[in-house]
Amino acid sequence: MIRKLTDNPLPLVGLILAQSACAGFFVWDVVLDGGQLPGLFPLDIHFLIEAGAVLGLIAGIAVEIRVLFRLLSRKAHLERQVSMAQSAFHDVIEAHFEALALTAAEADIAWFTVKGLSIAEIAQMRGSAEGTVKSHLNAIYRKADVTNRGALLSLLIDDLMDSTEKDRTRAA
Repeated sequence: MIRKLTDNPLPLVGLILAQSACAGFFVWDVVLDGGQLPGLFPLDIHFLIEAGAVLGLIAGIAVEIRVLFRLLSRKAHLERQVSMAQSAFHDVIEAHFEALALTAAEADIAWFTVKGLSIAEIAQMRGSAEGTVKSHLNAIYRKADVTNRGALLSLLIDDLMDSTEKDRTRAA
């Protein structure tokens, strides 16, 4: 439910507006009720309860607005972080492919492999035969000194973790 509110905050904004309209009505009612009191003392218990409820409703609206802004701010922050992580992941993988001296076709196939596509899907995406894709994969595995897709992914993840650890060490 929270995820849906941050994807589209309009329902929450609508709820806040509805509550604000209700608060406005109750403030108007309390002001009218207060005008009918003969004096400040003795105060009518009904008037005090209504006034307290109005203050509670207004405080609730203020808290909701603050929470909404915090959620939207947090969402924007997380989206920036994900974007930076995606960029860093891409850069690390690209650097690794360059270090392995992969050809353009091999790098393309390696990216599809990292994304989890099957040999048939890669062949279809590239418009080539499955045998060609297998040949390129064998060359990639040989250059990376691994024997299969899992080992290649493990190697890339290890490199990503190592570079992340080095970045943290440098930052510290």
